[in-house]
This record gives sequence, structure tokens and C-alpha cells, in this order.
Amino acid sequence: MVLPLTEKYRPLILTDILGNEEVMYSLQLLVQNKILPHTLFYGPPGTGKTTTIRAISHQLYPSHTKSHVLELNASDERGIDVVREDIKNFASTVSLHGGQKLIILDEVDSMSKDGQNALRRIIEDFSENTRFCLIANYQSKIIPALQSRCTKFRFSPVCSDKVHDRISFICHQENIKITPDGLSALLSIFDGDMRKLINDLDGIISCYKIINKTHVHTVTGSIDKKEYINIYNSLISDTFDISYSTITHFKILHSIDLQSIIQEIVEVLINENIKNKFKILKNISDIEYRLGQGCSEDIQLRAFISCF
Repeated sequence: MVLPLTEKYRPLILTDILGNEEVMYSLQLLVQNKILPHTLFYGPPGTGKTTTIRAISHQLYPSHTKSHVLELNASDERGIDVVREDIKNFASTVSLHGGQKLIILDEVDSMSKDGQNALRRIIEDFSENTRFCLIANYQSKIIPALQSRCTKFRFSPVCSDKVHDRISFICHQENIKITPDGLSALLSIFDGDMRKLINDLDGIISCYKIINKTHVHTVTGSIDKKEYINIYNSLISDTFDISYSTITHFKILHSIDLQSIIQEIVEVLINENIKNKFKILKNISDIEYRLGQGCSEDIQLRAFISCF
């Protein structure tokens, strides 16, 4: 069976995990002292939350991981009652090897408040024999009663400088040639989600033996940043009709919505030194809000062009 690259190259120890150095340092001290409190790992997807707690479990229980660690999805459609039963069956038994057990609960933020309150009681009932690690994307969606029972660690997106070497290493191990423009194209679509980036790389490798810019954009469906720069230049220098025609053609050609175009143009705009930049950004924010409320995309496109 061929493993996905995300699993094949998943770090097994804390020191191999990219980014979040301060968090890793704190967790490493806890592991060395064999002291693990209830923890809440929160942050954007693909920042290493699940990988980190799995690495901790391997370091705490190197030869007894299966008997000491239970990993569950807290938002399981079967409901909190079934999850509670699984936890009860696991936590109520004492390990032959001694020590506390570890229960990893993913996607806690997608649970209802009633479910989270039930989970709070579960943690209280089994904390003597078991430690819990809660994983969430959004801290704000976790009820205060749960947060107060955990030591919180925030995971930030990994910066692209650190990703460069990891991608080069994976390509070397897989005997895949990656061109400089291919690597730059991969990094240009990287938004801090390491898992997504490696999955994209896996998809490209399955189609091509050489990774270049064209192959990256073809497989991922991403658009070259230069095309957005061309749209920005049209907004700045062309007439309203020409800009409208340019963006409309671009939307049809790439099957992309206006909101996605606006997000990319804003990235370009932020780095430009133009007059009334902040006024333009404020007007664009109003357009994004109206798009989110379901207003006509064509009318908002005309308003967007008028901002410039």
C-alpha cells in the first residue's frame, strides 16, 4: 500500500516539526518531565496540531502507543453519547504498563455547546486516569468552561522560508525533479497550510515526473500571480469598459468568482505605493461585505472597478 506523502513524511518527534518554535520548546519540556496537563491546541488547518500531539504520544509511550492513546473525532455524527461511551471504555481501564492514558479529541470547535458541556463533564469524570488533548481551528468556538480546564497552545501558519527545504527534501527522497520556477509556484500558493501543500505536491507527482510552474498551476487549478498583476494594472490605467471586459473574461476563463479575485488584488494593492490606498481598501471591504450578503456580483464588480 502506497502511503500519501502527508503520512509518509509526517514528523514523529517534536524537534522535526516546522514552525511554532516556542510552542515546541514548551511541549518538549513537558514531555521530558513526563508532565502532560489537559491541553487545547488551536490554530488554522495544516499548522501541525495533530502531528504535534501524535509526536508527543510517541515520545511518552514509545512501545505502548496503541494501549495508551485513543484518537477520536469529537464532532462524530454518531453524537457525543457514543463518543462518551468510547472514552469511558478506554479511560475506565488501567494500563498494565502504568501511567496515565491520552485521549485526543479533534474538531472540538465543531461541536454544539451542549456537546461541549457534556465533554466538560467527561473530562472531569476521567481526569484521574486520563489526559485530554483538544484540537480546534477556532478558540472562540470553545466554551470558557472547557478552555479553563486546559493549557492552551496557539499554532500559527508556517512561514514559506522554512517550507522551502522540506519540499526540496521530499522531492529528493521521491526522486522527483523540481525546477526553481516550480518550487516558486508551489510556495506562491502556500498559505500556511502544510498539509494542503504536501497534498498538492502528491497530486503533481502522481501526474508528472518533473515539477515546473505549468504543472503546478495545471494540477492545483491555481492562477499565476502575474495575471492578477495584469488585472491590477488594468484597474489603475485602463478605462472602466476595458477593465470590466478584462475581469469578466478572466472570470469566465478561469471559472473564478469575484471574491477570490478581490482577495488577490488586495494582496497586490497592499504592496503598492499609490495615492488613496486606504480609502480604496475601505471601499473594497464594503464590496466584500455586500458579496457575502448575496448581492449581485455584476453590480459589485462595477463598484469594485470604480474604487480605482
